[in-house]
Amino acid sequence: MNGKSALSAILVVIGTLMVMKFIGINLSWIIGLLMPFILIGLGVIGLRNNSKIIGGILIVVGAIMLISKLAWVFALLLAIGLILWGVSLFKSRTRGV
Repeated sequence: MNGKSALSAILVVIGTLMVMKFIGINLSWIIGLLMPFILIGLGVIGLRNNSKIIGGILIVVGAIMLISKLAWVFALLLAIGLILWGVSLFKSRTRGV
């Protein structure tokens, strides 16, 4: 894909998103979730092209954005882990008595 066709595709996507928002269809949450993955992917491409500083920065920024978007998943996993740990403590205490 050359530069002209890539620019054309980007313009079509941006225009489509603008029209969808005008009509009332809002996909900003999908774009907000995809953006960290795009940054991480661009960082990996930067690392492969021997641009370690820029690639590393993009990966770190993308990872921070992704962690902030998925913080509720980490909180849920922590809560489940605490519950399982508490249940295992109850079971080990009843077996020892």
